[in-house]
Amino acid sequence: MDRLSFILFGHAAFQYLNAACELGLLDLLAERGPLSEEEVREQLGLQERACAVLLLGSTALGLTVKDGSGYRVADLVASLRADGTWQKIKDTVAFEQDIVYEGQADFAESLLRNTNVGLRRVPGDQPDLYQRLGGNPRLESVFYRYMKSWSELANTHLVHTLDLTHTRRLLDCGGGDAVNAIALARHNPGLEVTVLEIPASAGMTAASVERAGLSERVSVQPCDMFADPFPSGMDCVLFAHQLVIWTPEQNTALLRKAHAALAPGGRVVIFNSMSNDEGDGPLVAALDSVYFAALPAEGGMIYPWRVHERCLREAGFGAVERFPVPGWTPHGIIVATKEAP
Repeated sequence: MDRLSFILFGHAAFQYLNAACELGLLDLLAERGPLSEEEVREQLGLQERACAVLLLGSTALGLTVKDGSGYRVADLVASLRADGTWQKIKDTVAFEQDIVYEGQADFAESLLRNTNVGLRRVPGDQPDLYQRLGGNPRLESVFYRYMKSWSELANTHLVHTLDLTHTRRLLDCGGGDAVNAIALARHNPGLEVTVLEIPASAGMTAASVERAGLSERVSVQPCDMFADPFPSGMDCVLFAHQLVIWTPEQNTALLRKAHAALAPGGRVVIFNSMSNDEGDGPLVAALDSVYFAALPAEGGMIYPWRVHERCLREAGFGAVERFPVPGWTPHGIIVATKEAP
């Protein structure tokens, strides 16, 4: 019953986490705790009942700990702050609260209709979430902060797994704020990267590259990946957090375009979350699939490895390799090669 209760009231558990982040409770206790309930109330500017509700939930959920009459932050949060991960968690919480949460109410209907019904809750008339974000600067900022943080939780493994010693030109498809392009370019001084990004976001991408001081080696090309041709003569094509958005048929079409853009011997790289081939987890992959089913586009989920590998074979690639990424996020890397004719 404890497990069922946690699922049944999971929406409330998340709201406690969001409130503890948004109101600054966890950072306050990490920096100044332990504090009494009265001190917490004074520092956060909360009335007595409101503070009691917040501390009841955060403590019952293990985000805070009560020692005598004082409250301190949980060891997990303290360790995440110490290793630099806590801000990435807060960026993820904001994304879930501001962008994902409302649209998930349409999850069941999205499954019944096999389309992203929850998109109706995001202002705009464009066909997918990413284009609608261009008309809402606040949500766009929340989204790209999250994507940068989500990538950074695992892209050190991408940087060290992907040997680009003999790679000169890399194409980053749907590169967002260029977080992965920047990391790869910094690690590989001889690498030139072209980032494809939708026109609504390409300016943001270019600004991120300029701030990183890499404009001479990382360029940005506005592009509709499905409608526009890919630049040719590439040595490597990267799809980072892209192929979880679309249907397998759309993914195969994108991979065929990547195949055409590559020189013989060139490689395509898929970097995103993966689910097990057996269809039984991991849990984070299952939970994240609610977002992809209900919101961003008409297809998508955290696909199992085998689905990506099937799409790669159908697109003409061979020599497929898997590289699981360690850690609590379900990231994985697949590398496939365009074989010589």
